[in-house]
Amino acid sequence: MVVSPGQTPGEGITPIGPDSMTQADIDRMIGAYAKGARDAKELGFNGVELHGAHGYLIDQFFWEETNQRTDKYGGDLVSRTRFAAEILQEVRKKVGPDFPVVLRWSQMKIKDFDAKLVRTPQELERFLRPLVDAGADAFHSSTRRFWQPEFPGSDLNLAGWTKKLTGKPAITVGSVTLNQDLMTSFGTDGAAGVTGIDNLLERLERDEFDLVAIGRSLIVNPTWPAMVRRGALTKLLPFNRAALGELV
Repeated sequence: MVVSPGQTPGEGITPIGPDSMTQADIDRMIGAYAKGARDAKELGFNGVELHGAHGYLIDQFFWEETNQRTDKYGGDLVSRTRFAAEILQEVRKKVGPDFPVVLRWSQMKIKDFDAKLVRTPQELERFLRPLVDAGADAFHSSTRRFWQPEFPGSDLNLAGWTKKLTGKPAITVGSVTLNQDLMTSFGTDGAAGVTGIDNLLERLERDEFDLVAIGRSLIVNPTWPAMVRRGALTKLLPFNRAALGELV
């Protein structure tokens, strides 16, 4: 951009909004997801996870606020799952019936913890059913704090409701063994303190969900699974955002 003398940068510039994907764009992207999954299988991976959370492309199709399309990929809640469903279908064709395909999704947004894609269990079931039918083997339900209930009247979290409504294995995540959520810990120089896992174990024992994903704790404790298995919780290190600088 060239700025004339005396002109404020950005002055007189009309912002350009995002362009809607054409059908050709969508077809190419679906093919790219499928090729990536097939390549992962050929390289020896045991499964793939499609990232459909936190504003990534698949997630943009899910949300009414970002999906303003008037074709078959836009409209009501079920119609907005079509892009993800077609990706899942094509991935399944490429990897076969026995290769695990997981879909990660979220209610909240990184900068809007109160955002809700669905507000009732009934809406959640309508949202998930086309994705199950399309070939998702499991769901990774991303949350800020795993112990928070998703809907009033039940202590089930998002992964718990997902498993209950679909019968599919569910993965939970969110501040496991930490007392601060992701964005809070990134916004402070202090450390996210270490907590216990009693609540997590109780939920696992009653089959609320099947698997647990670990993020920040694993960064500072690479042997986290082994440490937890032998009960060495007091030896876990707290997470500090400065730890990210040690990864480069």
